[in-house]
Amino acid sequence: MKIFVTGGAGFIGSNFVRHLLAASDDEVTVFDALTYACSRANLVEFDHDPRFRFVFGDIVDRASVAAAIEGHDAVVHFAAESHVDRSLLDPDVFVRTNCTGTNVVCDEAVRAGVQRFLHVSTDEVYGSIDQGAFSENDPLRPSSPYSASKAGSDLIALAHHASVGLPVLVTRSSNQFGPYQFPEKLIPYFVTTLLGGGNVPLYGDGLHVRDWLYVEDNCAALDLVLRRGTVGEIYNVAGHNERTNRQVTDAVVACLGLDESRVVHVSDRPGHDRRYAVDTAKLTALGATPTREFEAALDATVGWYVDHPHWWQPLVTSVRNR
Repeated sequence: MKIFVTGGAGFIGSNFVRHLLAASDDEVTVFDALTYACSRANLVEFDHDPRFRFVFGDIVDRASVAAAIEGHDAVVHFAAESHVDRSLLDPDVFVRTNCTGTNVVCDEAVRAGVQRFLHVSTDEVYGSIDQGAFSENDPLRPSSPYSASKAGSDLIALAHHASVGLPVLVTRSSNQFGPYQFPEKLIPYFVTTLLGGGNVPLYGDGLHVRDWLYVEDNCAALDLVLRRGTVGEIYNVAGHNERTNRQVTDAVVACLGLDESRVVHVSDRPGHDRRYAVDTAKLTALGATPTREFEAALDATVGWYVDHPHWWQPLVTSVRNR
């Protein structure tokens, strides 16, 4: 297949491109605006691969999308603003990229006649759940501008399927971690802060629960849905590694051989959902294989950041200077 990947220079997108080029004969075009959380360096290893092409562009720029998407068999749509705290400060950016941008990509995918359109989303669109797990049929109750804009983008994509026949599939994944994740996200933020000699915050009582999914496992699941999923359907993706924020914090600190004196308790942030959990029976029915254990994946992730300071140190500096 010829696959058009929006946001392919970001964390999940670049890992997905890496997965595709290693596991298939697909040709991949990455379309990315290289905003602050994305980097051309994430893909430089593929510059001499004849199956890979990079196009600079913004998904809200209809002419650029139209020119780049032509001739592709499938679209995998990652491009999005994705940081909850930033969405509280500047929600307009999230609506522009996540909703307007998704609408543009869907429109141009229809015009280009793509055969598969995978819209990549988040479990945060469901909101918080005290017990059990959300299924794909549960109502959407987002609690931040970020998750609300992603819920809107899900509905925009699905509406293009219902109204004009765009062959849409939607995935909603739990919290991810792994190599190349921008250091504003929890695990890389903790690792890079601790490596830099700083202390890390623990919000509230530290008992907020997240399901943690290693990015390579998520990429394998997305590839499975792209190829085998039923058009018009939604598929939850999870690692089945539920941990409290306290447990994650302690695990990162321990991986680096440090102690709890490096953890500072701070007030909880607004809109902080208590627990996320999703049911993945539909994905399992497609043939998804079990994901790896959290502790082993975390150890590998921490090791990657320890070994790649040249990748993350400039990013940390840029964040501090913003």
